Amino acid sequence: MKNKEIDSEKIITKNKITEDIDSEIIKPKKIDKKSRNIVINIREQKMYLYSGEEFLKKYDISSSSYGVGSEPGSNKTPLGKHVISEKFGDKAELGTIFIGRINTGRISDIYYDDKDRDTDSVLTRVLWLDGIEKGNKNSKERYIYIHGTPEEGLIGKVASHGCIRMRNSEVIELFDSVEIGTIVDIREN
Repeated sequence: MKNKEIDSEKIITKNKITEDIDSEIIKPKKIDKKSRNIVINIREQKMYLYSGEEFLKKYDISSSSYGVGSEPGSNKTPLGKHVISEKFGDKAELGTIFIGRINTGRISDIYYDDKDRDTDSVLTRVLWLDGIEKGNKNSKERYIYIHGTPEEGLIGKVASHGCIRMRNSEVIELFDSVEIGTIVDIREN
């Protein structure tokens, strides 16, 4: 399956969002009822999946141990509205290691204890985020993803190098539930 890049302006039109994207907070009720959308709460280390304004599922996540921000090279998790611009890993085996979004064909060990192994390996699925606000337009250039991790025991705690980590089985579920163009709103609380 060929991955397509998507223009942020087309996303805004597709989701019928007409308000000023830089100043208006997108709440699930502001989005087309049929579209999926994601809210990530950094303080809680949780992800919430909606269909329109209907709550569907809550996931534990892990954001950056360096805090929040959009500075290049900071390893921080960016705040604000993003879109899923590309998806990689459809049908890849759970634990598959991705390097540069390329499936290596290798499977990682998964660790369930809370020991930090100082790795930020990208596993199982990759959802590449593109910032659509003034302060986060560099998220794609910073390679900010939602992805699986070998350190599942650290999910629910800050531990990543900027990305949003998920349990591998749950990132498969999320990958299958959302499309390119899905809005992802990363909030401090």
